[in-house]
Amino acid sequence: MKNSLKILGLALTLVLVQSCFVAKDYEAPTDIVKEDHFRTDQLSSDSLSMADLSWRELFTDPLLQEYIDRALINNNDIRIALQQIAIAEAYVKQGKAGYLPVLSGDLSMTRNFPSKNGPSALPKGDHVSIYDLGGNLSWEADIWGKIRSQKRAFDASFLQTVAAHQAVKTELIAGIASAYYQLMALDEQIEVTKETIETRKTSLETTRALKEAGAGTVTSTAVQQTEAQYLDAKAILIDLETQARILENTISVLMNEEPHHIERSALADQRVTTTYKLGVPAQLLANRPDVRIAEAGYRQAFEMTNVAKAQLYPSFTIGLNGGFQSLQLKKWFEQNSLNAGILGGITAPILNGRALKTNYEVSQLEQEQARLQYRKALVQASKEVSDALYNYQAASEKIEIKTDQRSLLEQAVEDSQALLESGYNNFSYLEVLTAQESVLNASLGVINERVAQLNSMVELYRALGGGWK
Repeated sequence: MKNSLKILGLALTLVLVQSCFVAKDYEAPTDIVKEDHFRTDQLSSDSLSMADLSWRELFTDPLLQEYIDRALINNNDIRIALQQIAIAEAYVKQGKAGYLPVLSGDLSMTRNFPSKNGPSALPKGDHVSIYDLGGNLSWEADIWGKIRSQKRAFDASFLQTVAAHQAVKTELIAGIASAYYQLMALDEQIEVTKETIETRKTSLETTRALKEAGAGTVTSTAVQQTEAQYLDAKAILIDLETQARILENTISVLMNEEPHHIERSALADQRVTTTYKLGVPAQLLANRPDVRIAEAGYRQAFEMTNVAKAQLYPSFTIGLNGGFQSLQLKKWFEQNSLNAGILGGITAPILNGRALKTNYEVSQLEQEQARLQYRKALVQASKEVSDALYNYQAASEKIEIKTDQRSLLEQAVEDSQALLESGYNNFSYLEVLTAQESVLNASLGVINERVAQLNSMVELYRALGGGWK
């Protein structure tokens, strides 16, 4: 017993010697991506970022807010991610319990019938019964930091699941907002196309009248081309209405609802009022869930390397056992049936087929893989921020250009129509058709650039990691 107590005291002393830890402390890498490589041209010293905004502050349309709310509550991906968080929480609890001793109990009755001619032959009777009630308590001293590293690996895994849930929220919010804006753009394009159909119908009637009146510049071919242009606009309308219904179905599914009509506001009522703040380079991607997932994965791999290394060293365990043991049931719980013991021991790997060393080498390689995945996530994230910002700037500039272009083409249609109706001999009706076609394309183009501006705002918000707060 005295020797066992000495071993216990030695193990406790070793626990207090922190310098013996094999496990290294994790430090976030600072050399993954260079800050001066962020190609946004608008980095500033302002530590605020639009990613810190709540999605309600960015998306102020009441109907859009309602759809996002419903999606965040009902979307299946969101609910699956929440279950994954609960699983990770259970493992975190397991990691915290790693420092605690293991307690087990045993209740048994054994009846043996030894050989009568063997060394264990009984002098009386043909069997012996043993009644046993006991418990075992064991505890491993975390000398090399193995248990601590395992706990931190579980913590990192939990952070991954939380960030994964945040990533689903960010993608979901961006997806609904983008589809909603596109739906409003289709509504406006449908109205423009309907107006174009009426205009071309009138042009067709005018062309037929001029042909019947004997206008020299209006031939049967001109009438046919005008009618073909009119029918083309009707086909465009069918395509646009189909796209609108498909987008309605998409938004419905994102809310985990059966496909149904989606109420929406007008595209003209949407205004970009948010000031674009990217934040300083070091904080540029701090809100992105996928980047945080990648870093947590690297941290987990780092801690598992610590665990693998600690397994190469001896483990120190202390055990206690005790209980009641008797050969007679009636004397089972008497004082003389009590038994107890204490054990302190060191277990060290000697020959194990190189399994532990292989495990350590593999963990180092997996750690490097995780570091590369972390860098890949950062590089991709910085590209998405840069792309979104450039797209927003380009769309803003093109809106003005497309609007001016549309105005010029509308005037060209009026002038060419007037020249044709006045009987100007050198004017071909083909020029009228070309001008009308250009006006429709320009009108649809203006709408596309307006929704592109809104979508690039959504994409920049998503690229910065906004939406989950």
